[in-house]
Amino acid sequence: MLFVNYPKCSTCKKAEKWLKDHGLEYESRNIKEENPTEEELREWIRRSGLPIKRFFNTSGMLYRELGLKDKLAEITDAEQTALLATDGMLVKRPLLVTEDAVKVGFREAEWRTLL
Repeated sequence: MLFVNYPKCSTCKKAEKWLKDHGLEYESRNIKEENPTEEELREWIRRSGLPIKRFFNTSGMLYRELGLKDKLAEITDAEQTALLATDGMLVKRPLLVTEDAVKVGFREAEWRTLL
């Protein structure tokens, strides 16, 4: 499985500790250094079953600087996906990508059910 995270993020640290504590093997990817591509995002959004808005890091500085709260409703899903692919800091994290599902953010109960 793929664990997409930002190493300085406290939630990501908590999620990674949970993975390690449960002896789960994963590939770690720093979202700031290697942001997801449009193709990856399209697939992850589809597999997650979530609306694209849930993939935005709405509490991030870049999200606020770009004024995306008001702009997202005016652009298409394709444009939103392209925007997410421009900078990993726009993407909510951590992301847990397995063969069967994609989880956005860390909710221990959801991860426990999945894994």
